[in-house]
Amino acid sequence: MPTLLTISTLLVSFLVTLIVTPYWIRRSKKAGLIGKDKHKADDPPIAEVGGLPVVCGFIFAIFYYIATRVFIYGKTDGPLMLVLATLLSVLIATIIGIVDDILGWKIGLRIRYKIALTLFIALPIAVINAGHSMMNFPVIGHVELGLLYPLVIIPLGIVGSSNAFNMLAGYNGLEAGQGIIILSTLGIISYLTGSGFVAVLALSMVFSLLAFIFYNRYPARIFPGDTLTYAVGALIAIVAILGNIEMFAIILFIPYYIEFILKMRGGMRKESFARLNKKGSLERPYSKYYGLEHIAIDVIKLVKKDVHEIDVVYLLLFFQLLVAGITFAYFMF
Repeated sequence: MPTLLTISTLLVSFLVTLIVTPYWIRRSKKAGLIGKDKHKADDPPIAEVGGLPVVCGFIFAIFYYIATRVFIYGKTDGPLMLVLATLLSVLIATIIGIVDDILGWKIGLRIRYKIALTLFIALPIAVINAGHSMMNFPVIGHVELGLLYPLVIIPLGIVGSSNAFNMLAGYNGLEAGQGIIILSTLGIISYLTGSGFVAVLALSMVFSLLAFIFYNRYPARIFPGDTLTYAVGALIAIVAILGNIEMFAIILFIPYYIEFILKMRGGMRKESFARLNKKGSLERPYSKYYGLEHIAIDVIKLVKKDVHEIDVVYLLLFFQLLVAGITFAYFMF
């Protein structure tokens, strides 16, 4: 059963984000950090860099968790170094996200620069040699990777996850919803495999995202930005590494593999946004599919004539839930 400390940590994460987000919405608009909602007919200005209050809630919660263990329970042992390394990686991801949200919003950052920058996110986890170098591969079985694990696998996993999580985005509530489903699945699996502190890391971000989605769901009052997607994507990889559950994270990312293939089809230049018709409903913007979002629009049209942003989000989240169910079934059996 979850301890009182775990429950209170998740509550801290939720409440801090719930309180900070409306304040950030006001400050962001005053500072001119606003974006246009392309799927609304009136194209309203929306607050940007929404990842900041989410990361704020997560960090406060983890510091509360560490402080309570040390000062109340007198526990200075355990995985404190791993937790602090995780915090450092998430902070680096947040800084890179802010740079991308602000500079990219004005002048644009090239993909190769984004990939190079996200290499820094992996450094805190790699230098402490976190995780398990013995990995279990399908068909092959257990393989001892040795130094290849911290030098290759960890950077590859974190860079890949943080950049991939940034691809399936651009619709109200989509990024936050995806993060909730993926990290909830990994958090539950971590808890069931005895990695309690890894579960706390994953679920603290989940509860922060649950608070954020109140403001980010349709019709959104704030956009998550790369500040959120880099931080959440990096944390997904870190949770998988620390919990030794990389294979389950790989399965959970099936929608992102499909998205990547579709984006490659368009030379990584086609956007996932839809086109608004005269009635204010969504249309596929290209003659071909360049994102799962475009496929979702056509699938929904088989059921209803007018497709709205919320329909696309619900269908994509339902797909991710199906993948999460497959992942959990694989874990159980």
